[in-house]
Amino acid sequence: MREVLPYDSPDADLASAAARGDRAALEALLHRHADRVHAICRRVLINPDDSLDATQEALLAVSRGIERFDGRSQFTTWLYRVATNAALDEARRRRRRPIPTETLPEPPVKGAGTADLVADRLDVDAALSSIPADFRAAVALRDLAGLDYAEISETLGIPPGTVRSRIARGRAALAATIGNRGPDSERPTDQSP
Repeated sequence: MREVLPYDSPDADLASAAARGDRAALEALLHRHADRVHAICRRVLINPDDSLDATQEALLAVSRGIERFDGRSQFTTWLYRVATNAALDEARRRRRRPIPTETLPEPPVKGAGTADLVADRLDVDAALSSIPADFRAAVALRDLAGLDYAEISETLGIPPGTVRSRIARGRAALAATIGNRGPDSERPTDQSP
């Protein structure tokens, strides 16, 4: 008789069970991480339709290839690599499609609450769309997924020094596009803790 794992089991246990053919464990893993996969794809691709396509491809790739997860790294590290690869593959497929140009939205008015958050998100998305996909992937994995440099290196299959370079160059490009709009008292400085 097959052991039934609870939905809140650790990723490694669910991945191991899924690799042995447990569909419920696979569904639990996919359900648990689908939003994060979509968030990574959205930040790498910017275009909502492309990010949905990449998310679907990533989740299908996980379903088809779960037996290849060997447990040497965290499941999420492997998953983020699959998601990033799916997003980069989608970007390559869509490269020939014309990209509509938009002007950056005006800076939000202080005190607008939710409108500030939406405007900031639009600013970030517009700025991300202006930097190369390799930089977007590294920045998204660091700042959105919270991976450390070694995990990003493993996820993207590049040396740690290249990870640092891509993150630094990506952040610099974002800063040049977005700027630092907070009041002087809120701006990070070299003396900040």
